[in-house]
Amino acid sequence: MTLIDTRTPNPKSFIKGQTGDWEVIIGMEVHAQVTSESKLFSGSSTEFGRPANSNVSFVDAAMPGMLPVINEECVRQAVRTGLGLKAAINKRSIFDRKNYFYPDLPQGYQISQYKDPIVGEGKVLLDMPEGQIEIGIERLHLEQDAGKSIHDQHPNMSFVDLNRSGVALMEIVSKPDLRSSEEAKEYLGKLRTILRYLGTCDGNMEQGSMRADVNVSVRRPGGEFGTRCEIKNVNSIRFAGQAIEYEARRQIDILEDGGTIDQETRLFDPKNGETRSMRSKEEAHDYRYFPDPDLLPLEFDDAFIAELAQHLPELPDEKKARFVKEYGVTAYDAMVLTLERETADYYEAAVKFGDVKRDGKAVANWISGDIAAYANSQGLSAWETHIKPGQVAGIVDLVAAGTISGKIAKDLLQIIIAEEPEGEPAAIVERRGMKQVTDLGAIEKVVDEIIAANPDQVAKVLAKPTLIGWFVGQAMKASGGKANPQALNEILKKKLGLE
Repeated sequence: MTLIDTRTPNPKSFIKGQTGDWEVIIGMEVHAQVTSESKLFSGSSTEFGRPANSNVSFVDAAMPGMLPVINEECVRQAVRTGLGLKAAINKRSIFDRKNYFYPDLPQGYQISQYKDPIVGEGKVLLDMPEGQIEIGIERLHLEQDAGKSIHDQHPNMSFVDLNRSGVALMEIVSKPDLRSSEEAKEYLGKLRTILRYLGTCDGNMEQGSMRADVNVSVRRPGGEFGTRCEIKNVNSIRFAGQAIEYEARRQIDILEDGGTIDQETRLFDPKNGETRSMRSKEEAHDYRYFPDPDLLPLEFDDAFIAELAQHLPELPDEKKARFVKEYGVTAYDAMVLTLERETADYYEAAVKFGDVKRDGKAVANWISGDIAAYANSQGLSAWETHIKPGQVAGIVDLVAAGTISGKIAKDLLQIIIAEEPEGEPAAIVERRGMKQVTDLGAIEKVVDEIIAANPDQVAKVLAKPTLIGWFVGQAMKASGGKANPQALNEILKKKLGLE
């Protein structure tokens, strides 16, 4: 494949070396397990966590005479993913045999796609601090996974588990458009979000259902592409960033010492935070690709694509733009709220609860602020907590109506969290006497008592009006936090002669 540079050099991403600046070039091959109850070419279960070799059919074990049969649901999921990536859908694609020999590959070849993939070029948009950037997608193809070799259960033996053998994977290949570890991590996160919105992959990297091969090279800014090394099977976004930073620095050090980079496949060791050599990098001709004679070309028509496109969910970028337009939230708030489809649904349920039009920004502040803080402390997302969208709406409505202050609202949330998980906010406020004091006479009485008891502090405020905050704090304390802040400030200014 000829590599084409589509990015303008960004000095902010350059890496300083001993002899000048360097630019890191990153491309990714993300393997995403297709959401399907059965494998790509057999009816075996894809359930995770089953005992070794319990999800294996004769096809998966490559028994003689067993022929593969395509799983139509996997084809649908691949096309839906391509549509979600704004990519070209190829109505005719071909399955090939990719020949290599590992103990966990019983056939001696992997059924994949080479020259004619199911999905062509697309794009992913990233929101970076310097603005939005576009990362090109080169292709998406379907292939079957290999099994798993296990080396740590016996000192003199290795074992093979074929539960993953034949599981459907989408290999999503990016163009070499990424220029930093931060961009690479953002890309992986955004791609995982899109897949989860579509429901085509669960994105659970810790279970191996999404993993990345990361291609890294370095060059002088704007120069020709350097020799790349591939870091295999990185299974966390954080590890991807660490691997890129180490590998880029390793290559820069070699080049600045007058050496050359060997094209090779490497592994990332998260314990030591470094990459290490695994084997020399294979080229396409090493795999001796040829069309699989047991599988006809995969063909479908425009109606098939149109039907799938019609039922796509609203995707993150579109949802984010709508949140900004309809609910008045900032682009940043919208980005945070749409990272997970469930969080976005939770937010909208709170905004629209009871068919009452409420401040979308206020709802966003609660979900991204106090509720998120509580959720994080429990290792959850906001939507996974017991706090219901209707309770969030109730708190926002009470503050908007002036029934409670912001401080009382925080106390109310803590009551819902710790004492009354099923409580209705308005009922809690009424029953516990938490309503904000708006009676000006009552507030004036509190203010008069504080002023009379603190003549020295009055003198300080008259000399320096910004110290009025001391009186506000004392009055709020005396009223149990129930005094209306706006009314309190106005009365204090009047009583102290600061107007």
